Amino acid sequence: MKKITNKKTNKANNRPNCLKVTKKAQKVNLQTVTINGFKFRTSAREARAIKKAMSA
Repeated sequence: MKKITNKKTNKANNRPNCLKVTKKAQKVNLQTVTINGFKFRTSAREARAIKKAMSA
């Protein structure tokens, strides 16, 4: 299984009710897509685009 996305984790602020700012990581939503018998891990947005391109 190969990872074919170029996306990386996003760094954002975690803001609770006390307004203390700490950093948190927003990870990429990786999904497994099968194309011609090969499995790839892509982001959800890219998986949707691949699915639309395959059906059209």
